[in-house]
Amino acid sequence: MRARVRRGAAGRTSGQVACGVERGSGFGQDGAVISLLFIEDDDAIRVALTLALEDEGYEVREAPDGRAGLAAFAEREPDLVLLDLRLPDLSGFEVCRSLRANSIVPIIIVTAQTDTYDLVAGLEAGADDYVTKPVVPKELAARIRAALRRVHLHESTASSTSVSRFGDIEVRREQGIVLKSGQELNLTKTEYRLVCEFADHANMVLSRDQLLERVWGYEYLGDSRLVDAHVRRLRVKVEDQPDDPKLIVTARGIGYRLLA
Repeated sequence: MRARVRRGAAGRTSGQVACGVERGSGFGQDGAVISLLFIEDDDAIRVALTLALEDEGYEVREAPDGRAGLAAFAEREPDLVLLDLRLPDLSGFEVCRSLRANSIVPIIIVTAQTDTYDLVAGLEAGADDYVTKPVVPKELAARIRAALRRVHLHESTASSTSVSRFGDIEVRREQGIVLKSGQELNLTKTEYRLVCEFADHANMVLSRDQLLERVWGYEYLGDSRLVDAHVRRLRVKVEDQPDDPKLIVTARGIGYRLLA
């Protein structure tokens, strides 16, 4: 089944703004309409949230299952993906891993509120963030804005000429990359921001709340599981032995510390 393409609010096409209407959240730094891909099999949820996001000015393409979502992504990469984990064909975890294998596009997963396993597994599959069902449109919009803001911050750090080194890890901000033993690591934008935050505060304990605010931009919407899952995923990439970390260590009951 093919993905369905919806236009922004008031039926405007990408790049157009209705006369007299202020630009909403759905516009990027250059004024272009931000495109979202929403992979969700529940028609009622998909249509309702799509309409709410269109009201924010986003262009939304819809896909009712995993294969349609992957096909839509391959046809044109969006600025952000919304991904339900419980899909009728491919699981959301499979879709997430497939997307992450080829792209660092921000991915927000949609999961059941009480399903901790799904949440952690989805984040470890490569998602950047999550929302729980029933989805509150305003919370979803806030998380989309935060994810896109992290993309902009990642790009803006490339103007910095600073280089940070700890162990065999090197952060080259001018290029926006992280190296391990001279080899570039495949990090998502969120993982890159997390590395930079640790590098900026080497040997200091950063609480989970501090990381949520500084990396994800959340003061009240966050969840410590979000931080823990990303640190575990980051350790797999930067540590020689992720189960016995020597660089990013846990400050029990508080948060994490980078040993430099």
